Amino acid sequence: MAKPKLTLQQRRRIREQRARSSSAPEKDDLLTTLLSSGQLGPEQNGLVVTRYSNQADILFESAPERPLRKCYFRSHLDSLVTGDRVRCRDGEPYGIICSVLPRKSHLERPDNRGNICTVVANIDTIAIVVAPEPQAHTGLIDRYLIASEHHQISPLIVVNKIDQDPQQVERTLNLVAPYKDIGYPVLAVSASSGKGINQLSAQLKDQMSVFVGQSGVGKSSLINTLCPHAAAKVGKLSDASASGRHTTTTADLFPLPGGGNIIDSPGIREFGLLHLEQHQLINAFIEFRPFLGQCRFRNCSHRKEPDCALLEACANGKISAQRLDSFFRISESLKND
Repeated sequence: MAKPKLTLQQRRRIREQRARSSSAPEKDDLLTTLLSSGQLGPEQNGLVVTRYSNQADILFESAPERPLRKCYFRSHLDSLVTGDRVRCRDGEPYGIICSVLPRKSHLERPDNRGNICTVVANIDTIAIVVAPEPQAHTGLIDRYLIASEHHQISPLIVVNKIDQDPQQVERTLNLVAPYKDIGYPVLAVSASSGKGINQLSAQLKDQMSVFVGQSGVGKSSLINTLCPHAAAKVGKLSDASASGRHTTTTADLFPLPGGGNIIDSPGIREFGLLHLEQHQLINAFIEFRPFLGQCRFRNCSHRKEPDCALLEACANGKISAQRLDSFFRISESLKND
């Protein structure tokens, strides 16, 4: 009997399994050699600056002025991400990560297969960077705000490139003005001219911050301005689409000269919100909270029911129609995904 033909996907999985099985002994042998070398120092606290396939660059908290150390980690620590605080042992030429300390916060996004994966950890502030070009969209800003509210991370909206075309800058400032009205901090800055950079630096002092936003809004340029030693990659907008190219492929951490750290995230266009329930989603709209539970019907959809507290608040100008529409759009997108 002829053997059944394998599909392309089946053949790919077989190759991946063989690659994993062939590489595992090499990694285990290296870890065993390091552990038995007798040259590893005592355990100490470290901070993950950049995560690679089976190793990470570590900043030791006891000696932050020292160069980064490359440390290997065992397979059970594979969920390690930039921003993780770890216990590790220094060594020559490599160290070893022994364990990961509990995270106080994290941010997630979908991977290539649609699975939700953690991107960065232990974040205090999420800086949502927008710019006149590529054009900012409230739907994306709202998704970032939902993620920050859900994970209890303080958000900061940063309008970059305010030295560009005045009409486009004014349009962008008008776009984010409603967020300032409901209590979110907004800073207008320019990485090129330096305007507003001192205020931004003061806002981020002693914080673990992550910069997020569309490609091309100038996240890496801002980081280079705030951290001159960072040498973060800077890309130019695509002339054809003005949508920007992804210039950052891994999350990298940069210490701020005055204290604190900034993480430059991969070109995240949206966070994974698929795991949120409807009540979690609506609670993430902070100006809706005083009116929740006040509708006549417990299962109110807030679309056309009589005596809907949200619709009445919108009609009275207490919440914006833009934000209510954004909630409906995001809610529908989660149902359809």
